[in-house]
Amino acid sequence: MHVTIVTAFPEFFRDFLSTSIVGRAVKRNLLRVDLVDLREFGRGGYRQIDDYAFGAGGMVLAAPQLEDALNAARGEGEACVVYPSPQGTLLTQEIVETLSRQEHVVILCGHYEGIDERFVEREVDLEVRVGDCVLTGGEIPAMAVIDAMARLVPGVVGRGEAVEEDSFYRGMLDHPHYTRPASWRGMDVPEVLLSGNEAEVRTWRRARAVERTLIRRPDLLARAAIGDYLSGGARLALLTADGPTPEGAEALSSLCRFYGLGRPFFVILRPDERRSFDALSAGASGVPRVLGSLSRVWDWARSHGKGRPTLTVVVEAQPRSGSLHTLEAKRRCLEHDGPLLFLFPDGVEAGEIAEGPAVYASVAQEAETLPLAVRAGIALDRFLGKR
Repeated sequence: MHVTIVTAFPEFFRDFLSTSIVGRAVKRNLLRVDLVDLREFGRGGYRQIDDYAFGAGGMVLAAPQLEDALNAARGEGEACVVYPSPQGTLLTQEIVETLSRQEHVVILCGHYEGIDERFVEREVDLEVRVGDCVLTGGEIPAMAVIDAMARLVPGVVGRGEAVEEDSFYRGMLDHPHYTRPASWRGMDVPEVLLSGNEAEVRTWRRARAVERTLIRRPDLLARAAIGDYLSGGARLALLTADGPTPEGAEALSSLCRFYGLGRPFFVILRPDERRSFDALSAGASGVPRVLGSLSRVWDWARSHGKGRPTLTVVVEAQPRSGSLHTLEAKRRCLEHDGPLLFLFPDGVEAGEIAEGPAVYASVAQEAETLPLAVRAGIALDRFLGKR
């Protein structure tokens, strides 16, 4: 990973780039960070890099000096130019991951009242902010960007799982952490963490991550991939009278493989159409289970649900009275202690699902007709989307 910082205060970064995890990454050549001193490109005897703002106001970093510094920072190649600014978009984990995939990132540290807007319009690819606050300059946000990027470089963080468990990595908050002593001021570490049972510890951690996110940051659910946090896994079922086309059947099976849903259920109501799919239900794994009624699906769910009820998420082609917004439906899924079944009616009315709890959702707020595979792909990505 290669990052170049353009700053009028390069000494600001000396300790940062030689300390802790970032310092070790630099020393091991996992992270390369170059510093370009903006003052070296100043004008006149005083090496001036700023001037008074037109229309009154404070000092503004000048475009010609910034352009010279940026050209030196870029070198012979291209670079993604980032400018920390209170007017920028909020820095998120998704932005950090995008920047970490760039061959070269140049971070321009503003100061005083900022930098000439013409330079921003001409040269800057991305403006980011670390919060709704105003800092003295862009050096502290630049450190935040570099630190967050460095964690994604293989080998920088000693244990790869630690990165995957971080807050925001999958869109969710992290679980609580504890260390010795096991009892402190009358408060004990949860017993499951002392049990040595890795599976139970993993389940506990994911449940606590869900709990924290729902309580503290429910807004994160809009972009969270919840597949890894479901307590009982998920399956897909198609409810149709005539059966899907061969292309549609293959598309649904591919979606199930991609999202880890196992073999899909094809509930085909017409016996003659069902018989044409019977050959698909035997043999290799991944082919659909062809059934004649939803009751057969509930029978299977009861036998595999370990006594816990199955929550059915009915994804309809058009919104109906009582339909939930995707964000609310995701919250219900996370709160449910048991398996999920994503049910896609195709050309038939699902009616009221009598077997256990159910929620209704649609992929559009207005009445639209989408091909089954498209509707299923959109819905599964909104709920289970992989990063």
